[in-house]
Amino acid sequence: MNPQRAGFFYGLIAYGMWGSFPLFFYLLADVMPAQVIAQRILWSMVFCTILLTVLGRWPRALAALRDKKLVAMLFCSALLVALNWWIYVAAVGRGEVVASSLGYFLTPLCSILLARVFLKERMNRFQLAAIVLALMGVAYFVLRLGSLPSVSLALAVTFALYGLIRKKTVVGPLSGLFVETLLLTPIAIAYLLWQSTQGQNQFFSEGPRITLLLISAGVLTALPLLAFAAAAERLSLTIVGFMLYLNPSLQFIAAVTVLGETVNQDQLISFSFIWLALVVFSIGSIPKRQNYTPVGDEVPRV
Repeated sequence: MNPQRAGFFYGLIAYGMWGSFPLFFYLLADVMPAQVIAQRILWSMVFCTILLTVLGRWPRALAALRDKKLVAMLFCSALLVALNWWIYVAAVGRGEVVASSLGYFLTPLCSILLARVFLKERMNRFQLAAIVLALMGVAYFVLRLGSLPSVSLALAVTFALYGLIRKKTVVGPLSGLFVETLLLTPIAIAYLLWQSTQGQNQFFSEGPRITLLLISAGVLTALPLLAFAAAAERLSLTIVGFMLYLNPSLQFIAAVTVLGETVNQDQLISFSFIWLALVVFSIGSIPKRQNYTPVGDEVPRV
C-alpha cells in the first residue's frame, strides 16, 4: 500500500476508536476516574509486552531503552498524554463536558500551528480553506459559550504537543508506546497500591464484569495510540492533526444516537462548519505516491 494511504488508514483506525470511547467508558461510569487511568496504563504496558514477545521485537524495544535522549523524549510524551487523560476525566467529572468538547475542536488547530512553526509544513489551497472553515466553527462555538475555558486550552495543547513529540521521535510505534507505558507504570502501580491500603481499589470489588472491562481498557488504550504513531510516521503533522476532527464528530454521533444526549442549535452550527471543513480537507489531501523511508517497526508490518 502507498505509505500515505497507509497513514490515512492508521489515522482512521486511531480516530475511529477514540471517537467510540464514550460508548465503552460509559460502562465504567461507576469506577473512579483516576483508577480507570491507572488501569489503562498498567494493562497497556502488559499488552505491549505481549506484543513485543509474540512479534519478537524485544531487541528494538531494549535498544530504545538504552537511548537516553529517546527515553527523555518519550517520558515527555508519556507525561503529556497522561496529563491529557487526567484533564479530560477530571473535566467530565466536574460536569465540564462542553469545555472538554471544545478542547477537541481546538486540538487540530494547535497541531497545525505547531506543524507550521516547528516542522515548516506547507498547505495547499484546499487545506487552507478547510482550516478557515474549521476556525469559523470553533470561533462560533467560543463566542456562543462566552469565553475560552482553560480546560479546553489545556486539552488542546497537551495532545498537540504529544503529537509533535511523537512525530519528531525516531522510534517505531510499538517500541515507543512500550517505553511510554513502562515509564508511567510505576506511578500507576503506586497509586493502585495506595488505593488498596485505603480499601478503595475497585479492580476486584466491583465484580468480574468491571475487572474484564478495566483489562480491556488497557488494550483499547494501546491500539489507537499504536495506530496514531503509525499515522504520524507516514503523514504530515498537519494532516494528522486535522484528522482529529473525526474524534469529536464520532463522539457527537455516538452521544446523540446511542447515549440519548440532546444537541442544541449552536453545537449543530459549529459541527456543520467542521464537517464541511473535513470534506474540503479530504479533497485536498488525496494521497499521492512519495518517497518514504520507514522508521523500521512494527505494527504496520505485522
